[in-house]
Amino acid sequence: MFAMVLLGPSNVANGDGGAVAWLPPSPPSGSSIVATAGSKLTLQLAASSVIPGNLVQIRPATRLPRGAKLSSIPGNPARAVLRWTPQGRQIGDHALRFTAVDNSPSRLTAQALTLAVRVGPGTVALSGAGNVSRWAFVRRRTTVRSAPRVSAHAKARLSLWTPENYPNLVTTLRERIDRNGVWVQIRLAILPNNSTGWVRLGALGPLRATSDHLVVDRAATKATLFRKGTPIFSTRVGVGKPFWPTPRGEFFVTETMRGFHNPAYGPVAFGTSARSPVLTDWPGGGFIGIHGTDAPRLIPGHISHGCVRIRNAAILRLARIMRVGTPLTVR
Repeated sequence: MFAMVLLGPSNVANGDGGAVAWLPPSPPSGSSIVATAGSKLTLQLAASSVIPGNLVQIRPATRLPRGAKLSSIPGNPARAVLRWTPQGRQIGDHALRFTAVDNSPSRLTAQALTLAVRVGPGTVALSGAGNVSRWAFVRRRTTVRSAPRVSAHAKARLSLWTPENYPNLVTTLRERIDRNGVWVQIRLAILPNNSTGWVRLGALGPLRATSDHLVVDRAATKATLFRKGTPIFSTRVGVGKPFWPTPRGEFFVTETMRGFHNPAYGPVAFGTSARSPVLTDWPGGGFIGIHGTDAPRLIPGHISHGCVRIRNAAILRLARIMRVGTPLTVR
């Protein structure tokens, strides 16, 4: 829950003669609550009657905001939970009002519990926490902005296809929700490496999650695939020569390719979002791949133009367990 409660003047609102009253953890009537768009707001309410046999029911006294739901369990005390994830169009001030009524013939009622909720713009992390990374295919061509607004500087143009004509995808980092809609921060396959930008959510397909993470250690000439933080595959590799370095940074696997006519690439190659900082005149702009080899005797070592070379038997094993969208760290 991303909400802050600013306490009001009183912890308990008394009913008729104090017969029905609000109990903790109900916020005091008059409290101000700060929430953020896109984040779940949870409020717990409780109320009781001083008459032991009476049942109390907690209800909304006014219409709840769109998307908000109150789950109420009658009793003495009665309990209820309000759950609401405000959207961008709901940014602003909202008044929530609740009643607590018992089942006696006189229908004793607690004083109305009134809460003021201020919803502000929200930013939610999509990747990084708990070894989870999220990614999505590109649904439509769009301009990538330097900030989450249409007036921001254009950094790149996002295409439907990779330079090798595979469906294009991106790693998603954060989601920003405000009155202008929902924007997503993504990693970009452009120079300089490690660039990021913002696109509207509608430009992307459904978000997909992975707990895999491939790490290439250039100094140790080693690649390791982690799943939920645990290594499940490791092999020695060949990386770029000092004057054709494999770039350091955070990238992602964009495609899986097979059926090469050139044995130098082996049976499988993975495309990545990494770009060579020096071989920019290569076809497609010098993208870094992870692929097999016809010279396994050279592995391990600093042997390539920047690509990561893996012995064929090892890359076939890797191809069985690693999918597109997997984040890649080169260190």
